[in-house]
Amino acid sequence: MTDAEHRIRAENAERMHDPRVVDIRGRMLDVSDMEDADIAHVVRVLDALRDWRAAEERLSEASRSFMKLGDNDMRALRYIIVVTDRGDVATARGIAEHLGISSAATTKLLDRLERGDHIRRTAHPHDRRSSSIVITSETRAAAQATVGREHARRFRVAAALTAAERDVVIRFLGELSRTTEGDWARA
Repeated sequence: MTDAEHRIRAENAERMHDPRVVDIRGRMLDVSDMEDADIAHVVRVLDALRDWRAAEERLSEASRSFMKLGDNDMRALRYIIVVTDRGDVATARGIAEHLGISSAATTKLLDRLERGDHIRRTAHPHDRRSSSIVITSETRAAAQATVGREHARRFRVAAALTAAERDVVIRFLGELSRTTEGDWARA
C-alpha cells in the first residue's frame, strides 16, 4: 500500500467516529450546541483511542505470532510468571480460576503449552495431589522481551503524568468503559 493510500485510509477511518459524518442528521447524538473546533477536538480524543486499540492489537498479534500462542495461552503464561515471581506455586486450578475456564479446558491448554515447551509440570512442593506449573526459561525470556518490555514502556508513560492528569485519565477511561454496559445486549 502506498503512502497516499495509507493517508486516505486513515482519513476515512477518522471520519467514521465523527458525528458530523456518521450521524449527520443527529439521530443518535445532537452536537448542534457544540462548536466545530470542540467537535474536532473530541474526534481527536477518539482518534487517539482508535490508535491505542490498533497498537494494542498489533502488539497482541505480534506476541501471539512470535510465540505461536492464543490469547488464553498468553494470559496463562503471564499468570504463571506473576505467581511464581512472588514465590507462590502456580497450579492448574489457579490458572482455571484466573482464566475463568473449566478444568478440562485448562488441561488442554496446559497440554498445548507443555507440547510447545512453554511450561513444565513438576511435583507440587506441598500437595501430592497437585502439580506445580513452571514456565520454561526460554518462554520467560520471550515474554519479557515482548509483552514485558512493552508494559514497562506504558508504565513509564503513565508515570510521567502528574497525579491530576492520571486522575483525569482514570475517570475518563472508567466512564468510557461504562458506555459498553447494556444497550446492545438488550437489542
